[in-house]
Amino acid sequence: MWQWSAVDTAKAIRSGKASAEEVVDAHIRRMREANPAINAVVVDLSEPAAKAAKAADKALAKGKPIGPLHGVPVTVKINVDVEGQANSNGVSAFKETIAPADSPVVANLKKAGAIIIGMTNTPEFSMRAFTDNPLHGLTRNPWDPAITCGGSSGGAGASMAAGIGCIAHGNDIGGSLRWPAFCNGIATIKPTQGRIPAFNPSAPAERPLMAQFMSSQGPLARSVADVALGLEVMAARDPRDPWWVPAPLDGPKPAGPLRVAVAKIPSDMDVDRDVLGLVRSAADHLAEAGYDVAEVEVPDLAGTWQLWADLIMTELHVLQEKQMREVAGADFKQTLDSFLSVANLLDGEGYMRAIAQRSRILRNWLLFLEDYPVVLTPLSVKPTPAVNADLGGAQRVKDLFWNDVRFMSSINVLGLPAAVVPVGLLEGKPIGVQLIASRYREDICLAAAAAIEHRAGTVVQKLWKRKAAG
Repeated sequence: MWQWSAVDTAKAIRSGKASAEEVVDAHIRRMREANPAINAVVVDLSEPAAKAAKAADKALAKGKPIGPLHGVPVTVKINVDVEGQANSNGVSAFKETIAPADSPVVANLKKAGAIIIGMTNTPEFSMRAFTDNPLHGLTRNPWDPAITCGGSSGGAGASMAAGIGCIAHGNDIGGSLRWPAFCNGIATIKPTQGRIPAFNPSAPAERPLMAQFMSSQGPLARSVADVALGLEVMAARDPRDPWWVPAPLDGPKPAGPLRVAVAKIPSDMDVDRDVLGLVRSAADHLAEAGYDVAEVEVPDLAGTWQLWADLIMTELHVLQEKQMREVAGADFKQTLDSFLSVANLLDGEGYMRAIAQRSRILRNWLLFLEDYPVVLTPLSVKPTPAVNADLGGAQRVKDLFWNDVRFMSSINVLGLPAAVVPVGLLEGKPIGVQLIASRYREDICLAAAAAIEHRAGTVVQKLWKRKAAG
């Protein structure tokens, strides 16, 4: 049962093929079997989950209304509020920060009938691309313990690849949904800013403005259909988020074949030819599915990435850095120093000019997306790096973010939706691609991702067969 998709699991429970209690028990047993080797789930909620499963079966037997995820096991990242649980965000000093109420995304999952079986690991302050912290330790990649599971939703990504839960919650301010999806061979969507409501009742202060505009909550799953189901559930309205937008999940159907811009690789990027070969395979899959595919240069990728770095690091430096350094571990401080070294810290005038420049850059991208409603890019131009590779110094961090994943973090400053889907394996490890669309057109991203998945297949089953054989 733990290998079933979220869509099939929900159908099985609704039809009586399986009970919620049976399904949740299967996932709890899988968690106990697989989690010790990877340390993806760091808060075990199996006891309340088992009780919730029994209640779910009773509600179904009584004919009560049920939601689209009734009885379906899920995981939640440890940086959002789950009532009665600590929102530690990977920081030892926050291990007693007990949430007084559910965050909107958790409330929406529960209203849909989902059952939370555990909370997944993240780096300190969810500010590294590698999931390790002094409170809960290192999370391993199920494919290979020597490579990273990504971050900051690394625990979420690893749990999905290992078969723990049907859908994982994560969030993304610089790639924290898409990078773990790439590293672990699963699918995800970073929604448009405002699509999924966000708020932590335990937070003592609001986040800086541009951090709010860059951050998105979202689902990770083993198939695109499950990602779409997770998005639908998570996107329900919550009045606590003033940026939430009541946009339809499905936009107007485009006339004729959609044009796809396969992003040209900037000449200054050092690339792995085999990775780019898989990106070309994804382009071929789209062409076979009827998309009109052409290689095109995207608008000012370098300037867009630098704007992301400058804005997020300026806000962090002014409003958060001092408090972070007071409680953070040595690894976080080293990585933070490296991040700051690649950004231009702005004064008040520079910060306002940068925000104004964001509007110009976003406008150019939106006009580009009118001509090419789908943009296919590498998520990374290199294979997944080693565990804690960001501790190799400032130059290594610059190489990773400026060179390897430049196409990833740039999208956050624009607030555009972007999906990641696996396209194949390279030396036995997964490689994914990124699909970008215009504002509130997650449906276009997911349709293109599904077309690739239909031809490339999902990859986690290969991992499970390998583990079973080994």
